[in-house]
Amino acid sequence: MWTKRPQHRRAVNGIGFDDLLSLDDVDMIVSTMGLRLPSFRLVKDGNTLPSDRYTKTTRTGSQEATGVIDSAAVFREFEDGATLVFQSMHRYWAALAAYCRGLELALGHPVQANAYITPPGAQGFGAHEDEHDVFVLQSHGTKQWRVHDLHDLPPTRPPLIDALLAPGDTLYVPAGFPHSASTQERASVHITIGILTLTWAAVLKEAVKVIESDPALAAPIPLRFAVENGAFVDELGRRLEQVGSSIADIDAEMIARRLRRNVLTTRQPLLRGQIHLLLNLDRIGDESVVTRRAGSICVVETIGDELSVLLGDRELRIPIVAEAAMRLIETGESVSVSDLPGLDAPGRLVLVRRLIREGLLEVVS
Repeated sequence: MWTKRPQHRRAVNGIGFDDLLSLDDVDMIVSTMGLRLPSFRLVKDGNTLPSDRYTKTTRTGSQEATGVIDSAAVFREFEDGATLVFQSMHRYWAALAAYCRGLELALGHPVQANAYITPPGAQGFGAHEDEHDVFVLQSHGTKQWRVHDLHDLPPTRPPLIDALLAPGDTLYVPAGFPHSASTQERASVHITIGILTLTWAAVLKEAVKVIESDPALAAPIPLRFAVENGAFVDELGRRLEQVGSSIADIDAEMIARRLRRNVLTTRQPLLRGQIHLLLNLDRIGDESVVTRRAGSICVVETIGDELSVLLGDRELRIPIVAEAAMRLIETGESVSVSDLPGLDAPGRLVLVRRLIREGLLEVVS
C-alpha cells in the first residue's frame, strides 16, 4: 500500500511513543532549551500566529539574538487554544534523530520529523494535503483524524479513515490525501514523520544536468518564435528528439551514483558521546575493539587511486591501501584493531582514530 492508500494501525501491546517525545519532554524543551525561529511556531484555527506574540530578543554576550522563544508567552497561547509545532526535530532531539536515521536506512529516502502539541478541544489545521507521505505517531492523549480520498479537497465525500488515535497508534497518509485532526478532552502530542520521497522526476532532473552543458543547448531559440509558431514547433520537436537521444545514452550507473551521493552526504550526523571518544583517542591500541556507531552510514566506493567513503553527512577520501580494512568496517562487524587487514600497526591506528573523529566508529572495549 506504499504511496497508494492511507492506513491506520492500533498500538501493539499498549506500547507508545513516549521514548521519542513525551509531554514532559515538550515542557522541558519549551521551558529550558531557548529555541529560536524557525524551529517552532504556534498555530490556531488553521493560521500561524504572528511570531512577535511568543518570541523575544535577548543577548548572548555582546550579540543580539532575535526570535528566541518566550516560554511564558508560549504557555499562555497554548492555554488559549494554540497548537505548538516543533519543526525539524530530527536536527536537535536525539531520540527522533536516531528514529529518523533508522527509517532512512530502511526506506532509502530522506526523512524529517515535526511534532504537534495541541491543547484540549482545539484544531491546529483544517483539511489539507501534504506534498510528501507522512507517518503520524500518537505519543500522548488522543486525537480524532479524518483522511479523505485523493485530492478530495474541500472534502465532498465521507472520509476513508475516521479514527481516534490513542498513544501508540500510527497513521500513514500518502501524499495528496487530504486530512485534518482535532483533540478531544485531553491535550495531544503527535509526531509527524515526513518521507521526502525521491521521484523519477528527480532522476530526470539529474540526467538533464549531465547534458545541459552541451553548447547546442545554449543557443537562443529562434527570433519571432512567439508569432511564427509553426517553424518554432518543428524546431522544438527536433531539439526534444535530440535531447531524448542524449539522455538515453547517459550511463545509468553514473546517474545512480550521483543520486546516491546526494543522499548519502546530506544526512544529519549522529554524534552522541563524541566528546568522550575524542578525549580517549590516545588510549586506543591494537588490542582495542571498535564498531560502527548505531545508525551510522558507510558506503565505500573506489574512485581512481582513492577510496570514497560516504558517511551520511559528508564524503571522506582516504588512500586505496586502506580498502581491505574499510570493506571490513563497512560490514558493521565489531573488530579488533589488530585484525584490520592490509595495514601495519601504525597505519591501523591512524585509520581507526580518523574514523572515530569522523563519527563513524566507537570503541567497544
